[in-house]
Amino acid sequence: MPLMKSKSAAAFKKNISAEVKAGKPVKQAVAIAYSVKRAAPKKEGGLYANIHAKQERIKNGSGEHMRKIGSKGAPTAEAFKQSAKTAKKDGGVSLSVGRGEKLPTSQGAGLTAKGRAKANAATGSHLKAPQPQGGARKDSFCARMSGVVKHAKGDAPRAKASLKRWKCPNW
Repeated sequence: MPLMKSKSAAAFKKNISAEVKAGKPVKQAVAIAYSVKRAAPKKEGGLYANIHAKQERIKNGSGEHMRKIGSKGAPTAEAFKQSAKTAKKDGGVSLSVGRGEKLPTSQGAGLTAKGRAKANAATGSHLKAPQPQGGARKDSFCARMSGVVKHAKGDAPRAKASLKRWKCPNW
């Protein structure tokens, strides 16, 4: 009997049972089940991914339609709550003053070379060192960060410190 290629606990148990019934020792059966579980394709998306995919199919003329709220087969309020709990929250790259990846506010805030390298590696971006001597990057940075300070809910000390470090006018 072929093994179930799935990451679920039920499939894992069935795969172990199938291997033991086939005459393999329990430890070997468990190892095989783990191997199959690791090799199983990762289930992509979830509730919102499915909704988005269906909307795309409808837009492309599939003839399907979205079910009404509360109708049979439509996602329930509980399904939406569960989906919100398990949704991936992309908080970005974790950088720390203690690890030397960003400067403390007393030294002008901003990222160190180590922090820029970590952010570039994690996100594929191309962050560059500050350009306090002038130029288009300085003008752009000063304009953006001035807006951050202006619209911040609190004091925004890191933004203010970085404006000073870049030698932005009026800071």
